[in-house]
Amino acid sequence: MSSTTTSKVSRWDQHGREHVVHVQKAGVQRQLTCDTCGWTRKAQFLPWLKAEEHLAQEHQATVDPSGSTGG
Repeated sequence: MSSTTTSKVSRWDQHGREHVVHVQKAGVQRQLTCDTCGWTRKAQFLPWLKAEEHLAQEHQATVDPSGSTGG
């Protein structure tokens, strides 16, 4: 029995706008979907890293609203 779960990666850009990529998990595959531009991608490994890269490269959104700096 497989279940589907969804999480999200959100970042803010320099203008204070929030950008969100949803990570939907079904089995070993993850489907990434950007709320801002509609970008989608399948990823089996490191989906959250791919989501962060998309937000930084395409939307210049690098501010983590949770306050963690990643290191």
